[in-house]
Amino acid sequence: MPKLNSHYGKLQASYLFAEIAKRVEEYSTQNPEKSIIRLGIGDVTEPLPAACVEALKEAADELSKRETFKGYPSYEGYAFLRNPIAQQDFQDLGAEVYADEIFVSDGAKSDTANIQEIFAEDNRIAVPDPVYPVYVDSNVMAGRTGLAESGRYEGLVYLECTPENNYLPELPQEKVDLIYLCFPNNPTGAHISREKLTEWVNYALAENAIIFYDAAYVAFIRDESMPKSIYEIPGARKCAIEFRSFSKNAGFTGTRCAYTVIPKELQVGGKSLHQMWFRRQATKFNGVSYPVQKAAAAVYSEAGQAQVKTLTDFYLGNARIVRESLNGFGLKCTGGDNSPYIWVQVNGASWDFFDKLLHNAGVVCTPGAGFGKCGEGHIRISAFNSRANVLKAMERLQKVF
Repeated sequence: MPKLNSHYGKLQASYLFAEIAKRVEEYSTQNPEKSIIRLGIGDVTEPLPAACVEALKEAADELSKRETFKGYPSYEGYAFLRNPIAQQDFQDLGAEVYADEIFVSDGAKSDTANIQEIFAEDNRIAVPDPVYPVYVDSNVMAGRTGLAESGRYEGLVYLECTPENNYLPELPQEKVDLIYLCFPNNPTGAHISREKLTEWVNYALAENAIIFYDAAYVAFIRDESMPKSIYEIPGARKCAIEFRSFSKNAGFTGTRCAYTVIPKELQVGGKSLHQMWFRRQATKFNGVSYPVQKAAAAVYSEAGQAQVKTLTDFYLGNARIVRESLNGFGLKCTGGDNSPYIWVQVNGASWDFFDKLLHNAGVVCTPGAGFGKCGEGHIRISAFNSRANVLKAMERLQKVF
């Protein structure tokens, strides 16, 4: 008789966004005449940049001809995409990253979930709280934790992010081996200064720890003093893996394309993490399709860069409207300036506040408790929607408050 992975039994309730979808569906079924404005899940709403669409079409046409047909892509991704990534996302910032250290994938969610596979089960893991659930759940599934008690798993080190520390995690007070950091942060919208990020890199170097740096929202940074890559910090090549995505900057949530950087000099016990990740990808992943990689490469064209800037400016405009409206209602917020997320302090339980907004205004947010113990008493609002819907949602909330 087959045996199941018992660690799945440790997972708490249903996945956060599945629970949101369930509650929204129940409300919609009971109130079919009422419209719903979704400011919860961070899914984009605006069309792909025109440069990306044109590249998709051209690549599809190439696949229709024998002389330009493409089969399996390389496991790391095509050079026509990795070269501009290395140049424009890193080298132009003074960060030392090379094309052959980049692995193109189908999503930062996949990569941040799968990276733990190349590490032993007995590693000590540190995660921020609130936290993007994938960091935690993937390690639960892998058997690195005990059972959950009071919303936290035994065996994990939680780095509390609260209003008192401006939602920035402090250095661990105990020995850890792997550290998840995300900036601009999901869900809090907070970002980290160059000085604070330097402290983290220095800590990892001193403690022989590895930082998993999720920079999926870097395109929303407008403050030039803030680092856009951990590799801008001296020494990071020896202690950090960085994850990026085209989902939020170019609207690829449905198109699917991202990449991970693993410097060749990054080692554990004399073993190259770059080589180990290549082996993992070669075994379990067949690469991103040619048309999608061509579309992603178009992001780095002159037209693509301008269109992505317009797109991210649009969502930041939504975020500003939400933040200013909520401040006007007397609610304290963070994020929304260098991030598409607004993290809101509310009175009472976050799931109760979620239900209040859904039932009284038809507006969907994300309850902070779904991101961890420190998320209680907060909600996350996403700026990913049309301008008309954002304005309408704020009008509805005005009536509620």
